[in-house]
Amino acid sequence: MKNFWLIVSIPLAISCSDNKTAPDGQVVSDTSNVIPLDEAEINLFDGATLNGWHSYNHPNQEIKNWVVLDSALVCLGNTKPTDNGDLASNFEYANFDLSWDWKIDPGANSGVLYHVTEAPNYKSATETGPEYQLIDDIGFPERLEEWQKTGADYAMHIASAIKKVKGVGEWNSSRIIYNNGHVEHWLNGNKIVSFDTGTADWEKRKMDSKWKDYPDYGKPKTGKIVLQDHGKKVYFKNIVIKEL
Repeated sequence: MKNFWLIVSIPLAISCSDNKTAPDGQVVSDTSNVIPLDEAEINLFDGATLNGWHSYNHPNQEIKNWVVLDSALVCLGNTKPTDNGDLASNFEYANFDLSWDWKIDPGANSGVLYHVTEAPNYKSATETGPEYQLIDDIGFPERLEEWQKTGADYAMHIASAIKKVKGVGEWNSSRIIYNNGHVEHWLNGNKIVSFDTGTADWEKRKMDSKWKDYPDYGKPKTGKIVLQDHGKKVYFKNIVIKEL
């Protein structure tokens, strides 16, 4: 579903007078506590509320494990391993340029997924949506493979050696570009991953990974944006998307 907000900029401020109603009836409103955007950009997080988001696969369920603290969207990390606390956008996107700022607590693990499908037969957003991995590369309590580290296309493509990730507790800036099957991951101004979906190489990587057991992984070409809850505290802000 296409989702456009009219954003009018004035010096030193931004004013948004229009509200948008999501399919579940939730009102998505903008506030002045957001970064200025151009007319093609959409703020997925208004800096003050959880409007525009819902619990994965449970659009009418109360969101319990995510709060807004100091203008950041925060996963509290209180879920049990059997719970699904992922946060899904109310709207779907196909080709896009998505950017966000993030930081994590020591030992934390999270990710940003896209083209996620919600349906009763899917227990997790990862069954359909590719993931930009976010994790404490140094302090995570288990040994990590390169495909598990920050910036990777999780379990598929590792991040380039030029990757520069800031320390735990510091804000990083990330970006995903998806355009007709071409994907790029950016971290702190550097392009660290680039690939094309649906190629022979992509299919081989899928069949050689954990995704071989998930036939619908990577198949949808439109879907929700999902912020992953992996049981540790993670912070997001300035979540902005431009449809391409």
